[in-house]
Amino acid sequence: MAASTAIKKKNLFAPRPSMVLEKVPTGIRGLDQVTHGGFPKGRTALVCGGPGTGKTLLGLEFLVRGATLYGEPGVCVAMEETVDELVTNVASLGYDLPALVRTKKLAMDYVHVERKQIEETGEYDLEGLFIRLRAAIEKVKAKRVLLDTIELLFLGLTNHGIVRAELRRLFHWLKDAGVTAVVTAEVGEKALTRYGLEEYVADCVIVLDHRVTEQISTRRLRVVKYRGSSHETNEYPFLLDDEGISVVPITSVGLTHSAPTERLSSGIPSLDVMLANQGFFRGASILITGTAGTGKSSFAAAFAGAACTRKERALYFAYEESPSQILRNMKSVGLDLEKWMQQDLLRIHATRPTAAGLEAHLAHLYQEVEQFKPNVVVVDPITNLISVGDLHSVKAMLTRLIDFLKTHNITAMFTNLVYGNELMEETAIGISSLMDSWLVLRDVHHGEAQRVRTLNLLKSRGMAHDTRMHSFTLSNKGIEIHGI
Repeated sequence: MAASTAIKKKNLFAPRPSMVLEKVPTGIRGLDQVTHGGFPKGRTALVCGGPGTGKTLLGLEFLVRGATLYGEPGVCVAMEETVDELVTNVASLGYDLPALVRTKKLAMDYVHVERKQIEETGEYDLEGLFIRLRAAIEKVKAKRVLLDTIELLFLGLTNHGIVRAELRRLFHWLKDAGVTAVVTAEVGEKALTRYGLEEYVADCVIVLDHRVTEQISTRRLRVVKYRGSSHETNEYPFLLDDEGISVVPITSVGLTHSAPTERLSSGIPSLDVMLANQGFFRGASILITGTAGTGKSSFAAAFAGAACTRKERALYFAYEESPSQILRNMKSVGLDLEKWMQQDLLRIHATRPTAAGLEAHLAHLYQEVEQFKPNVVVVDPITNLISVGDLHSVKAMLTRLIDFLKTHNITAMFTNLVYGNELMEETAIGISSLMDSWLVLRDVHHGEAQRVRTLNLLKSRGMAHDTRMHSFTLSNKGIEIHGI
């Protein structure tokens, strides 16, 4: 009897399907993961932030993706930019708004608000806006609405009581209309928005931020609240590029990835011998440290080339050399990487670390991996990232990257420059503990006039491996490790 009662009580609290909040996917890369499915269906989401943070673009992309991906027509009501200005501004992103208007997938309207008219009228309500909105919604049978920028409706009004009443009325009207709405607003001085009320009335609130630290800018997104739904609460970097908005929905993925037993060649036969004649584990993280000129990039390029030979894709992130430099230099050690690029098996993404902040670099890495879908990733060298962040920040960023790559079963190789005064067991970033395998390259004196390159495989988790120190040579025939 007691067990039966307990079961009944448990079922009493189980959510019925009708009680679960429905959501509509935004179609914006990464945002649906952060919001656990998109925006609340039939409710209003508020997007607020300072100038240039991407509020209007997020709202327009919400409409465009809805119309093109999910068959949901939309209505855009702009109060700051004219329709022609919006069309021109987003054309560079590949959004053809006039084509959507012609096919009745989108309706656009510009509401010009004169401050003097509001002051002279005395009384103020939004009935005129509601009439225009209703007509536009019915014209295209809209499911989505964008209002940009909301505070311009109330310019000149000093009676905050009227503003609050009309804001509540507007949000309730949108909900009664059965549309999923995005309302954009400028950030306030003491609140998230100018009037400090929008964030309380909206069901979902997203804050966009654009920070500049030491002349390096980073955009971030945070979901402040989401009624009736769980959501991610951290800040996430996001990019504005020629494909729209891309949010990086990772902070630390965690230790939930699998551990494959498949082995991959390093691209260097003698190194494979040191790795129990089989190579590295798939999905492993490999670190190569060494002083300048010891051959770190050559090892990394051989690893990428081996993946391409297997007809797998390799993504090479270069922070020191241009793609043409890498292709030219690798030919001197017998590696023809250009043919793999022509077959779209190898992609080299080269950029200066100072071109963006650490989170923006992480966003670029994430975006390139999502688009190219590589089996192997090379980051060469990670040391240069110190120029845009302290050691702790760089380690945190790389931890997130490693977790992300492992979750996608991607084998990654990182090179790291060390200096003559550093101990062999130390790295400039201190991430060796995160790595599954660690190779140390050194350039040592041999007699008075000769220098010899040496390799030491310090660790390789989960497999037998040769821990002796070996000399190796770089020639037009490739890399040859001696004494194996």
